[in-house]
Amino acid sequence: MDKQTLSFQAEVKQILHLVTHSLYSNKEIFLRELISNASDACDKLRFEALADNLLYEDQPNLEVRVAFDKDAKTITITDNGIGLSAEEAVANLGTIAKSGTREFVAALEGDQKKDAQLIGQFGVGFYSGFIVADRMTVESRRAGLKPEEGVRWSSEGTGDFEVETITRPQRGTSVTLHLRDGEDEYLSAWKLKSVIGKYSDHISLPILMQKEEWDPEKKEQVAKDEWAPVNKAAALWTRSKSDITKEQYEEFYKQISYDSEAPLAYTHNRVEGRSEYTQLLYIPAKAPFDLWNRDKRGGVKLYVKRVFIMDDAEALMPVYLRFVKGVIDSSDLPLNVSRELLQESRDVKAIREGSTKRVLTMLEGLADNEDEAERAKYAAFWKDFGVVIKEGVGEDHQNKERLANLLRFASTHADEGVSFKDYAARMKEGQEAIYYITADSLAAAKNSPQLEIFRKKGIEVLLLSDRVDEWMLSHLYEFDGKSLQSVAKGAVDLGKLQDEAEKKQAEEAAETFKPVLERLKASLKDRAKDVRVTTRLVDSPACLVVEEGDVSGHLARLLKQAGQSAPASLPTLEVNAEHALVRRLEKSEQFDDLAQILFDQAMLAEGGQLEDPAAYVKRVNALLISKLD
Repeated sequence: MDKQTLSFQAEVKQILHLVTHSLYSNKEIFLRELISNASDACDKLRFEALADNLLYEDQPNLEVRVAFDKDAKTITITDNGIGLSAEEAVANLGTIAKSGTREFVAALEGDQKKDAQLIGQFGVGFYSGFIVADRMTVESRRAGLKPEEGVRWSSEGTGDFEVETITRPQRGTSVTLHLRDGEDEYLSAWKLKSVIGKYSDHISLPILMQKEEWDPEKKEQVAKDEWAPVNKAAALWTRSKSDITKEQYEEFYKQISYDSEAPLAYTHNRVEGRSEYTQLLYIPAKAPFDLWNRDKRGGVKLYVKRVFIMDDAEALMPVYLRFVKGVIDSSDLPLNVSRELLQESRDVKAIREGSTKRVLTMLEGLADNEDEAERAKYAAFWKDFGVVIKEGVGEDHQNKERLANLLRFASTHADEGVSFKDYAARMKEGQEAIYYITADSLAAAKNSPQLEIFRKKGIEVLLLSDRVDEWMLSHLYEFDGKSLQSVAKGAVDLGKLQDEAEKKQAEEAAETFKPVLERLKASLKDRAKDVRVTTRLVDSPACLVVEEGDVSGHLARLLKQAGQSAPASLPTLEVNAEHALVRRLEKSEQFDDLAQILFDQAMLAEGGQLEDPAAYVKRVNALLISKLD
């Protein structure tokens, strides 16, 4: 290929502009990203060589080399990994296929625009070189291609790049950074070693630099033609826990997750028994931007006997724990394991179960900790990840009870953070059920008329307003032997909490009010399944309830929003026979209109939408005019 000048993809131009003009906090991140890319290239060669050992050519030992030239003001990172063909250089270095590009740009243009940590989070780490360089040159040859099929790519990080064919005897890639003025601090072995030690010490390949000796004539250190490793060259998870500092654990997390914050918690274990594997798992402190995309492949990195296999082994972690980051290194899986084999393997099932239990143990350790700071960590975790934990109640039957203990809610007694255990400890003497209400919002739940009798008696009710709550409750019927009961379903039976006088009064009211109930049933025959005297209202005139087993109004609305039809069922209207408006019904000349208004108001109070809002307004206006006259 003769030398060609090609234009960057529009998104790359945008990113390069932001990188060169905005990212100047923590510039040293560029070396971490380029060494990480070099390590990945070696991992890819190791994996492809499982099927074709000839790809190693005459270099079976994989390594990364870092060199600098003070006179030329360059830094060069070289690996003997898989390398690039000319077509791959154009495709991989000139365009971005990652769907996260827009989010990356938005993040940089927002409050975090000066944060260089973001560069790796969206798969654009190569371009971080332009933070310190005004030109980058890449020379590469893909393993298996002829020496004369090498490629040189170069760019000044503006609108275009040049690419040409070269002869390159060695496979792999060399990335040379031509440093900008003012970046000379990186032309120092001490500086480069300190950055490598800080960010890349865990890389399982040797990272080599030239040894130096003192030159009395130049009166400075000069490089010898002898290379030595500057990192421990042992995968972090293979080392003993006692040899790893908290800072090293946290830095490894940032490396594999591209997160700028330290993790909330982590666990490092070697598991032996039916299946042998090492796990190093992290819980992030903040939710990633794509947490709600259940279709995005999540999962931990899978290694087999320290050989990298895949980045997102979702079979090793349930979908509801898709936020967990980390590494699992198996001693039992075959090196040629595929995604399909992962789904069927008994060993994978054992790893998945064991890893799930470890994550839940970490969360329990935070949630149940006596230390207030640790519990505060869990409260912060719940705000970001609580909804996906709720998904697990229906997906992970084996751990349903453990997950139920981790759930937190708002209630009529507290704005947030109420566990089932907390609720049970506060239950009234004689109370047999855990009461809850679901609604479209916390405000709608808190102000629902169905809560009136519970407030009057001081009975706590859990307030549920997440979209997933109705689905979760279809899989969770009780906690610690106490049934979960919706206050908006069926007739309210407070059992021992309702005294005999109240029961007698309710029965008498129902009998006395029977003629009015019959007229209401007739007026609302197309809208209400039944009309009855309520035992749950104190201040409101009416409310809507559904029978046990029927779809609640809240769930029906959620299904409709999702484009699905809810099973057809009419609600029951409950009226408060003690309310002044209801008591005047019997003698009103506008009985039918008042009946419709009562029903519509009950519908609005529970967050529903009226099928004919104009008719409601017309009836209310007519009522107002008659009263004014």
